Amino acid sequence: MSLEALDTIALAEEKARQIRAAAQSEAKKALEQAEQAVQEAVAAADGKAETEIRDLIRKADEKAKEDAGVLASNTRNRQAAMKARAERKMDVVVDKIVERIVNG
Repeated sequence: MSLEALDTIALAEEKARQIRAAAQSEAKKALEQAEQAVQEAVAAADGKAETEIRDLIRKADEKAKEDAGVLASNTRNRQAAMKARAERKMDVVVDKIVERIVNG
């Protein structure tokens, strides 16, 4: 081979090494950017999930308080109705007892 051909081959090999190094550098940079994008997406998803969880917990607490209030109100109403029935029956029972004592 001639010296000129060897120089051309050497230049071509050097250029190939430079192209390969540049490609590797760009690939590494692209990978780093992709990893950063993934980390940001994960952080955003975590933040959104935490916000949604707090909102669901708040809504569940509100619903539980509302349900407890309704239950308490219903219980008070039933208690008042039972007390009224008991008082009515008490009057009847007292009247019967007094009648037995008087007639007895």
